Amino acid sequence: MTEPVLDIRSVTKSFGGLAASDDVSLTLLPGEIHALIGPNGAGKSTRIGQIAGVIAPDSGTVTFNGQDVTGLDTVARARLGLARTFQVSSLAMEMTALQNTVLAALSRRGRVFGMLSDVMRDAALVEAGMAALERIWLDEYAATRAADLSHGQRRALEVGVALVLEPRAFVMDEPMAGMGMDGSEQMVRLLDDLRTQAPILLVEHDMDAVFSLADRISVLVSGRIIATGTPAEIRADEQVQDAYLGRDGAP
Repeated sequence: MTEPVLDIRSVTKSFGGLAASDDVSLTLLPGEIHALIGPNGAGKSTRIGQIAGVIAPDSGTVTFNGQDVTGLDTVARARLGLARTFQVSSLAMEMTALQNTVLAALSRRGRVFGMLSDVMRDAALVEAGMAALERIWLDEYAATRAADLSHGQRRALEVGVALVLEPRAFVMDEPMAGMGMDGSEQMVRLLDDLRTQAPILLVEHDMDAVFSLADRISVLVSGRIIATGTPAEIRADEQVQDAYLGRDGAP
């Protein structure tokens, strides 16, 4: 049996008596995209925070590549190879696309940068940064400020910054948020390509993207996972239809 890269077991978290996580378990397997979906207020943000190390569970465990990381913070988990992209952009907007990826490469060395001009003269860092831009099809925009990129290009750049860290798994929080049809289609192609490098736990509201990308889908409602299965199984699940998707298979 294939061992999961990420294994969340019986995680519970309450805020003021309200169960944001209610005995939640899920796994992320090598090479897969596992989507986590559910209505607003279902607890998806809490789940991302628990996986990334921002929110400590009241009980349960989080295991990453066979190591119990339940007590580790965000930085420690990132160093182990857990890469997170955010719903709200975390880019350095006044810096170029290449500068953003180069600084990520520098952080992977465990160093804090001083003069940016000195960092950009480091051939190995620049090479790593350019390689990430090529992977996300933004190499021709290397000298463009992040602020001047389109929304879709900035979302792709966030993925590129994560790529530089050589992740062993991605946790992606609504990468299609705010995108039009063209941008969403490009992101779908990018994520489909990235699964060969590292598995992806995907939180996303774009159901077309979810059902075209995901190998498995877990549905979260009121802090509990009510179903996990293939896209076809989730579409056909009457409990999921009643709680989220509706009888036509769309929320």
